[in-house]
Amino acid sequence: MPEQPVAEPTDEPSLREVVLVDCPDEVGLIHRITGVLAAHQFNIESNQEFVDVAAGHFFFRAEVTAAGTAAEAVERLQADLAAVLPAGATVRVASRERQPIGVPFTHLPHDGVSRDTHEQQLAAAIDQYAPAVIVLARYMRILSAGFVDRYAGRLVNIHHSFLPAFVGASPYRQAFERGVKVIGATAHFVTAELDAGPIIAQDVIPVDHRFSADRMAQAGRDVEKLVLARAVRLVLEDRVFVHGDRTVVFG
Repeated sequence: MPEQPVAEPTDEPSLREVVLVDCPDEVGLIHRITGVLAAHQFNIESNQEFVDVAAGHFFFRAEVTAAGTAAEAVERLQADLAAVLPAGATVRVASRERQPIGVPFTHLPHDGVSRDTHEQQLAAAIDQYAPAVIVLARYMRILSAGFVDRYAGRLVNIHHSFLPAFVGASPYRQAFERGVKVIGATAHFVTAELDAGPIIAQDVIPVDHRFSADRMAQAGRDVEKLVLARAVRLVLEDRVFVHGDRTVVFG
């Protein structure tokens, strides 16, 4: 048999982007969005959409590709999408490339210093890296409203209860005292109100009367790890929309 022709490799890599839209709901939004993507020669590999009927709000996420690497192409796409959407629309185009994770260990003791001083030191350490996401894992101090505002929308916390139950300190002790039959963990964005930010991910496991508070804490650790890992992945993959006190999460 004759040899089959081999496609010539191309030196022009593809743009791999995530298109994120949220706006007041109207008829024809998907048609408008996909029309702009087609006009810019972006191919839709997958897309998800949701309408919050009660709020009259539309959410859209699509993974797209196109030839070329010019940043101008992404800027034009974002501008043209915004032009066909209702007033108040939020449009974001984010890269699908893997996010870099991992920083050197820094120890910042809080004993003997004021909260303001500790948070100033913490902010200085964080700002070296300009992070997109800051994860509070076992950070057992209450952050000031000013610190939370500084990193609004970027702070992700893991709380060892199924919120909104058992807010604050010692949730397993609180759960034990109430005789709960399930315990869980909640990953959420941090707001000025303690453990009340928009929820990203949750899970639970069953317990019964034989569980002490300490045994509940031991059993809950694995759930906490899994929930936090899931939440960080969802945020880094741009699958989470925050709308007021709630989230829309595209899995």
